[in-house]
Amino acid sequence: MSTAVNTSPTSGPISGSDPRWAAVLARDPHADGTFYYAVRTTGVYCRPSCASRRAKPEHVLFFGTRAAAEQSGFRPCLRCKPDQPPLAAQRAEKVAAACRQIEAAERPPSLAELAHAAKLSPFHFHRLFRAITGLTPKAYAAAHRAKRVRTELQRSATVTAAIFDSGFESGGRFYASSSQVLGMRPSDYRAGGRGTQIRFAIGQCSLGAILVARTTKGICAILLGDDADSLVRELQDRFAQAKLIGGDAEFEQWVAKVVGMVEQPAVGLDLPLDVRGTAFQMRVWQALMQIPSGSTASYTEIARRIGAPKSARAVAQACAANPLAIAIPCHRVVRTDGALSGYRWGVARKRALLDREAG
Repeated sequence: MSTAVNTSPTSGPISGSDPRWAAVLARDPHADGTFYYAVRTTGVYCRPSCASRRAKPEHVLFFGTRAAAEQSGFRPCLRCKPDQPPLAAQRAEKVAAACRQIEAAERPPSLAELAHAAKLSPFHFHRLFRAITGLTPKAYAAAHRAKRVRTELQRSATVTAAIFDSGFESGGRFYASSSQVLGMRPSDYRAGGRGTQIRFAIGQCSLGAILVARTTKGICAILLGDDADSLVRELQDRFAQAKLIGGDAEFEQWVAKVVGMVEQPAVGLDLPLDVRGTAFQMRVWQALMQIPSGSTASYTEIARRIGAPKSARAVAQACAANPLAIAIPCHRVVRTDGALSGYRWGVARKRALLDREAG
């Protein structure tokens, strides 16, 4: 097999200061796809992250594309398989296929069934699924079924019909988990939150008015605005049939903690959160909570972190739907160029929070 050297600008022997060689030495997966390296003594080309034994630098050539390496007579490495999609993309596709399998099934597939379809061991599949989605397969299935329940309760003639149309095999099984699925009784949910008690209180912070509300499960809303009355109306619109109760002295301490986090974001918020969202929203919100104070990430970065690299716009929509200002730090998400984009509670507040964290 020929191992002739391509003399085009995309290839050539390395120098000690070449950052591509540093990436090969580090087996950096982030460099995969940006270039390929070939070894003249073996006649193969590899990804930068390839775990094969390192070649001597004088035997290595770099290429910008697979085609250039193959045109120069090199064949793909059998270990890192550079002629196939990157390993991360293959893994993400396996998880995406499992998500589609869960969503299409009348009953939640077992872990063994999902792993078998992905051609992985149950242990490896479970770990991979959680790493990419931020949820276990069981939690993802529960979130999807919860979404179906909410949809069916709004359009089905009876609660019983909604239960079975959502994939529950028995009414008893549904009612055993209804508080987790809906946060309230199914009949109350159909009635717009009727019978649910929500405590709330309004305070003032350096960013304006702040409203904190909670159910018995935890905080269900943190709202920021210029006018206290508008915040109360927003809460009423969200929980139209719920019973809103002004907070007592004990609840005021919760508000003080939230205000304290607004003033000192790095302190964190050690409070139970009652967040009801779609599985995708949960993945986004969990990713946001992993952005350190003082740091930012772009919508595209968040999409990549949750294994949905083409979903930057959906990430932005999930940020806009965030019901817990500060606690879920959507203010730390910026545009790819670093510019501040829309913020549910105003771009000025977003800038103030980021400046405060940077200081």
